[in-house]
This record gives sequence, C-alpha cells and structure tokens, in this order.
Amino acid sequence: MYNTTDAAKAGEKLNFAILPVIIIGTFMSVMDGTIVNVSLPKMISVFNSSTTDAQWIVTAYMLTLGIVMPISGYLGDRFGYKRVYSAALLVFVIGSFLCGAAWSINSIIAFRVLQAMGGGIMQPLGMAILYQNYPRERMGMVLGLWGISMMLAPAIGPTLGGYLVDYLSWRFIFYVNVPVGILNLFMAKSRLKETPLIKGHSFDFVGIATSAIGFFSLLLAFSQGNRHGWTSPYIVFLFFVSVFFLTIFIYNELHHSEPVMDLRLFKNYVFSISIVVSSIISIGMFAVVFLMPLLLQSILGKSAVLTGLILLPAALASGIVMPLAGRIFDNYGARALVMGGLLCLVITTYMLHGFNDMTPVWVMIFWLVMRGFGMGFCFMPSTTAGMNTVPPHLVGRASALNNVIRQIASAFGIAMFTSILANRQTIYLADLIPAINVNSNEYLHIQTEIMSMASGLGIRGDSVFAMTGSMIMQQAVKESMVKAMGDCFIIAAGLTIIALILASFFKGRQK
Repeated sequence: MYNTTDAAKAGEKLNFAILPVIIIGTFMSVMDGTIVNVSLPKMISVFNSSTTDAQWIVTAYMLTLGIVMPISGYLGDRFGYKRVYSAALLVFVIGSFLCGAAWSINSIIAFRVLQAMGGGIMQPLGMAILYQNYPRERMGMVLGLWGISMMLAPAIGPTLGGYLVDYLSWRFIFYVNVPVGILNLFMAKSRLKETPLIKGHSFDFVGIATSAIGFFSLLLAFSQGNRHGWTSPYIVFLFFVSVFFLTIFIYNELHHSEPVMDLRLFKNYVFSISIVVSSIISIGMFAVVFLMPLLLQSILGKSAVLTGLILLPAALASGIVMPLAGRIFDNYGARALVMGGLLCLVITTYMLHGFNDMTPVWVMIFWLVMRGFGMGFCFMPSTTAGMNTVPPHLVGRASALNNVIRQIASAFGIAMFTSILANRQTIYLADLIPAINVNSNEYLHIQTEIMSMASGLGIRGDSVFAMTGSMIMQQAVKESMVKAMGDCFIIAAGLTIIALILASFFKGRQK
C-alpha cells in the first residue's frame, strides 16, 4: 500500500507540504457551518423571507454533510483520494461562488447543498490522506496540527461573518472561500499524490441509499424537533423512517462483502471507545459554541464584536496546545493525556454555569481559555487513539465513519441542549413569577424611578404600573434563562465525566 511507514519516511519532505492543503480545506468546510448564522437576519431582510425559510440555509448544509460523509471513503478507494478530494474542493468553491451570487433564499439553499457536497467529502478524506502520507508513530503530532482548523473554524466563523456583514456585504461570507479555494486547488494538484485504486466487485447500492435516507431523516429530526415538538407526528415519522432505514443499513453493512461503511470496525474496542469519547467531546464543544453566544448576546446583552473577542482566546488556546498534545501522544500514548484534558473539561465546563451579568469579562475569558486548553489536550488524541488501530486499507472507511458519527453527535447535542434550555427556563420562570413581591423594596424602587421619569413625559399612573410590571417580568425572564443555561453546562460537564471514565481504557505509555 501507498501508506507504509518506509514510504512515508522516504517522502517526508514532500509530505510536510501536504498538511497545509488538508488544513485549509478542512478549515473552510467547518467554518462554513457557523459563519452563515450571523448573516441570516440580513438575508431575511434582503430577500423578504421568513425566518423558517432562512433557517434552511443552515439546516441544508448540515443535512448534506451527513449524507455525503458516509460515502467519502468508498469514493476515495474507488477513484483515488487525490482525484476525489480535488473534485470535492472544486465543487465547494463553485458552490461558494453561487451562494454569493444567489438571487433568492431558495437559490441559496440549493447552492448550500452543492457547497456541502464538497465540504462533506473533504473533511473525512482529509484525515484519510494524512494517514496515507505519514507514519503511525507521528500521527499524534500531524492530527494535532490538522485539528487546529477544527478548533479555530467554529470560533472564527461567527466573528468573521459578523465583520463581513457589517463592513462589506453578506455575499462576502461566501465569496471569501473562492480565492482561498482556488489557491488550495493548485496546492492539491502539485502536492498530493494519487493513491492506488481499490476496485470493488460488488457495488453497495443498498448501503448508500439506506445511509442517505436514514441519516437525512435522523439529522432533520434533530434540527426540527424543538420547532415542531418532539412528540409531533412529523418528528415521530422522521425518527421512524431513520430507524427503519438505518436498521436495514446496519444489517446490510455487516453482511455485505464490500460495504460502503465497514461497521465491523466496531469490533475493535479501542476504535469504538475512541468514537464514543470523541463524540461526547464534540457534543460538549458544540454546546459551548451554540450556548455561549446566546448567553453573551441575547441574555447578557454583549455586542457581537465583544462576544467574538471573549470566545476567540479559547479557540487560540486549543490551537496552541494541540501540536504539543500530539507530540505527547506520539511518545506516551493516549490515556493520561486524554484523561487529563477531559478532567480539565469537566471542571471548566462546570464553572461556566455560574456566568451571569455580574461576571467580569476577564473571568469569562479565563475559564473559557482553561477549557480551551483541556479541549486541545483531549480532542484529537482521542480520535487518533482509535484511528491508529485501523488497518491501512480501511483508513478511508474508518475516517468516514468517525466523521459521520461526530456530525450526528454534534446535531444531537445542539438539539438536546436547546430542548433542555427551553424546558428548564419554563420551570424557573414559573417559580420566579409567584415570588415577585409588589411590596418589596426592589419593586417599589423601580416603580419610583419609572414614576420620576414618567412625570416629566406626561405619562399616566396606570402606564407606570404596567411599565414596572413589564420590567420586573423581563428581569425574571432573564434570570430564568441564566439559570437554565447554567443547567445545560452542568449536564455537559456530567457527560464529560462519562468520557473521562471511558478514556481510562485507552492504552497507556507506548512508543
């Protein structure tokens, strides 16, 4: 095979030039999952669209990623990893340009599907290409460097998107990919080597069809559940469809001679534990990516720019320590490294539950940066620990499987925390409203202040009472949201404890 240790060492100088190609491609693909969020209000205004329709700009991208990721390894084996990666990159660039040139919400949604078809193939193929060009004993450091893009992209996306929307145009959040993507295409053409083709004798049509329908239905249910209600006929039907087709998919993959996704890899207990641990880490990572901007902007009233400045240092902290974590992994194995990072995640994620409008910004940045260090020490090593146990000829399929499950875990995490947030906020608000005392000093003080301002404006007394009640209610809603958000972070910390226990089964010191 092309990816032997001797070949990798012999081509070490060339192989170091491969890493930037994969990092740039992965960064663009991951960032486009978050950069669009801040521009949705602008698109709604420009195209006179509804919020529900505009939300499909985000949902369509996520769903398409889940559909194309499973077949990426098969395509790489069948047609060559360089050829498929370059084609996917070209599709992503074309999709990005068309999104920027879109004339309606429907056209953006259609072009986002095209964009995600390229991005969804690039992510798992990028990891597989790295495994085909570097020796296993150096994969910790290599994936640590590659993982920087996975950490920075979700944090930079909203900040960069907000800047482009405010100072240029929402179209540039897509156009920015075009020159970078074209440059990456030339880099891929000159630096990547084509892999030997693995010609199969039996095309797994059932596996491809059932995975597409099953994963699409599952991800759609996760993304729409909070809007329609988890027990609504629509969501129940989607779950039924996903279970039905994924059951067929699993049976087919376990019995097919050349499955599109080799589920027999789960017989490898290290690989299985690795996927579970990395999935839990992904849930926690996207919980913070999703919840913290909501807490800082919508609840605590921070500006978009300040929110970006608060979140960015944590991503930079992860990026700084990931290469170091990779080097430590290469020399000492995964167990102590991943468990230490997860322990840091447990503590720091729990500390986030105390954030409120009285918390100084520097305190928020401190705990988020500490959490970023923990994330950097456990995220990629937990993945590398499992991938390093996969036979070379199955690396492409294993990478696809790994990325698909992480994608599902991330979607599940966002849906779960959205539901928890809504339910806990309702409970806290119901407890707070009866506790409002119209005779309390706080209530009377607010009423006095409003009366003082109202008298100068000629506002009647009954309006003053209504305004006082409204302000008290707003404060109750804010307080209930802060408490509900804190519960979400406590639950995220609890999930991380499960990953910490599982990480104890990784191998210890190893050369």
